[in-house]
Amino acid sequence: MERWRGRVAVVTGASAGIGAAIAYQFQDAGLTVVALARRKEKIPVAVEEARREAKERGRATLGKAPSPGKLHALKCDVSNEEDILAAFKWVKDNLGGVDILVNNAGVPGGSSLTGPNVEEWKRILNVNLLGLCICTREAVQQMKERGVDDGHIIHISSRAGHYIFGVPGIHMYSASKHGVRVVTEGLRKELVAAKSRIRVTEVSPGLVKTEIFDKIDKNTASLDAVTASLGASEGEGVWALPHVFSEDVADAVLYAVSTPPHVQIHEMIVMPVGEAV
Repeated sequence: MERWRGRVAVVTGASAGIGAAIAYQFQDAGLTVVALARRKEKIPVAVEEARREAKERGRATLGKAPSPGKLHALKCDVSNEEDILAAFKWVKDNLGGVDILVNNAGVPGGSSLTGPNVEEWKRILNVNLLGLCICTREAVQQMKERGVDDGHIIHISSRAGHYIFGVPGIHMYSASKHGVRVVTEGLRKELVAAKSRIRVTEVSPGLVKTEIFDKIDKNTASLDAVTASLGASEGEGVWALPHVFSEDVADAVLYAVSTPPHVQIHEMIVMPVGEAV
């Protein structure tokens, strides 16, 4: 990670879970981290909590620097293009531009494909796919403007982008994550065609212990149905199932970023041992 020290990493969805873990690991590795989230005020607390929880589990940051980098918390709703443009303008004006982008922001979904809730479909696609694409466009533009040819784009996707859940109500979420796989490979091919050495990586976690299950709409995709699809017995809570932690996903991101510039880790699946699906 030494070559990244002092350089700028933008992490979306950094007010909890995986985003907060990535932010603290980048900061500990000596990067300047711009952490984006709708809940700006929660970012510093979430990052410190992620660091503390990882330490309690005996985990250390890969490639830890002698002194940590700076953390900047910015408000940004990735479903809103104006917010995205303002955030990347701040990065350019104040830090020169982005070197690493981690598209982590995402929302779960509970809306039947035959139901009336089109607004829910839009919410899922706007955050999980369109917002990701807009952030990527802005980051790549900044890299090209500055002649940065070793930048890195990381998309945090999901195993839901690799298969079809047998649970009514979450197929639009799965569709958004399948879309992330398509745009990851599409971006790679566009960068190759442009003779760019900017790298792109998709990281697809399995079951991760985060707050995302608290956000499932129980009216359209019951938590019991989702946990049953993951292999839970009746009456078992979701965290009785094999799962990984946010820092496990952050480790995968740091590994991909830390490889030599001629190596591209294009796709990674991070799942717990014993996951049944």
